[in-house]
Amino acid sequence: MESNFLTEVFLPISLGIIMLGMGLSLTLNDFKRVALYPKATALGIINQIVVLPIIGFLILLIFPMSTPELAVGIMVIAACPGGPTSNLISHISKGDTALSISLTAISSIIVVFTIPLIVNFSLRYFMQQGEYVPLPVFKTMLSVIIITLVPVAIGMIIHAKAPEFAALMNKPVKIMSGILLMVVILAAVLNDKEILVSSFKQAGPVALALNLTMMLIGFFSARLFRLRMAQRITISIESGIQNGTLGIAICATLLHNPTMTISPAIYSLIMFMSSGVIIAVMNLGYRQNSMR
Repeated sequence: MESNFLTEVFLPISLGIIMLGMGLSLTLNDFKRVALYPKATALGIINQIVVLPIIGFLILLIFPMSTPELAVGIMVIAACPGGPTSNLISHISKGDTALSISLTAISSIIVVFTIPLIVNFSLRYFMQQGEYVPLPVFKTMLSVIIITLVPVAIGMIIHAKAPEFAALMNKPVKIMSGILLMVVILAAVLNDKEILVSSFKQAGPVALALNLTMMLIGFFSARLFRLRMAQRITISIESGIQNGTLGIAICATLLHNPTMTISPAIYSLIMFMSSGVIIAVMNLGYRQNSMR
């Protein structure tokens, strides 16, 4: 797959379909639900928007990378909101699905303002002067709105105007979203084959450390605030499952750097493996409790 086709056509369309699928399952009540779970919602948003980028930056200081573009890619995924797949993972893991949907929806709005700040800081810190072009704040905000919030809004309008059609399309669109996500990840990884092995050696351990650390922080911070087990599971998942497609799109279409896309792609692969472990553990525990 040629880079220009990937970045200019396939990526935006794929992300649009994924976010449309998210919108098909959203209603305005998902945003109003914040009032029902103020403590859980506030903790989940703080973990995603504030704690995640800080932890990502600290891990990169502890495990410095010889390829600065990969470090920036890690910070890009750390700046992204929760991924739509986190809602499904939370549901299968016996988490609080309603809370998961609310956190994903709200974080997707907030990052419109935070992504340019975090990414530009990362570019200045990890890259040498003259090796990068800073993201234009307004253009970046507008781009994120167009490729994420607009499809979500369209999906919500369809849901409100034609709920039966939205329900009918919800499952096939989610299946298509999952397929597109895997294609995007593989395309991003294989697009820079020359440095593939060295990239995995550098970005793999950092991505794994970031993912596991955030999931643990999510779970134990929720436990510290005495939230229900279902909410602990959801906040753990929402803290570690990010919108990998958006991260890849930012690196490819806004930063125009194929090497940077490798880090969000690797993180996406790792987060699916870790979420699979959570699903298995929680369902095993649920079955054991049911048998007692």
